[in-house]
Amino acid sequence: MVSISGSKKLKRQMAPQFWGIARKDKRFVVTVRPGPHKKSQAIPTAVFLRDTLKIVTTLREAKAVIYSGKVKIDGVIRKSLHHGIGLMDIVELENVNDIYRMVPTEEKMLKPIKINESEKLKKLVTVKTKTTINKGKLQIGFSDGRSTISDTKVNVGDTCLIQVPEFKILEVIKLEVGCQGLVTRGNNVGQIGSIEAVEEGTFILPKRVIMTLGDRKIEIPAELIMPVGKGEPIIQLK
Repeated sequence: MVSISGSKKLKRQMAPQFWGIARKDKRFVVTVRPGPHKKSQAIPTAVFLRDTLKIVTTLREAKAVIYSGKVKIDGVIRKSLHHGIGLMDIVELENVNDIYRMVPTEEKMLKPIKINESEKLKKLVTVKTKTTINKGKLQIGFSDGRSTISDTKVNVGDTCLIQVPEFKILEVIKLEVGCQGLVTRGNNVGQIGSIEAVEEGTFILPKRVIMTLGDRKIEIPAELIMPVGKGEPIIQLK
């Protein structure tokens, strides 16, 4: 049998801080395998159940829950301990009433929040790539690793409100002046502010956004900003 590439474990001392795991426990912890999110920006499903939600106490119990198909991520059953749960992913658990969305907060880069039943099929994703193909259609690549072919007019940096698991684009939120932007990483992670200007990139500098956070005005790379709505976020983020 062919082995799937990548290690199945990681030294606890090397795990990202937002995993929230004990550092002086067993030497190794399960890690994220190649998938929809970057390894440094996702939590393995087993760690999420045991250390984040604390609905199981051991890895053995986590395996029993996952392998029996009781975990849905974005409406799809996932049976891997190593599947990465990342930004804006929606997690449902069989026999558990609460539904969770992974969002950045001012304390952590990723934290689950409880959301309403009406929002469990709605997800925000950022446009990362777009390529024109036959008959003027676009192949669009998103921040959660998915791609789709559509005639929807979008630009890199825009956000799409999609319906999962069908992956239907419901609405496009442009990266533009007056929009509310969510900081997804960095020193200001989890904060939402008004976008004042969008500066195009140069040979040396990346595309940048000038935005107001409270009484401060900051300049930040556009790739760290997710547009989330005009007057207020289009979905629940807190």
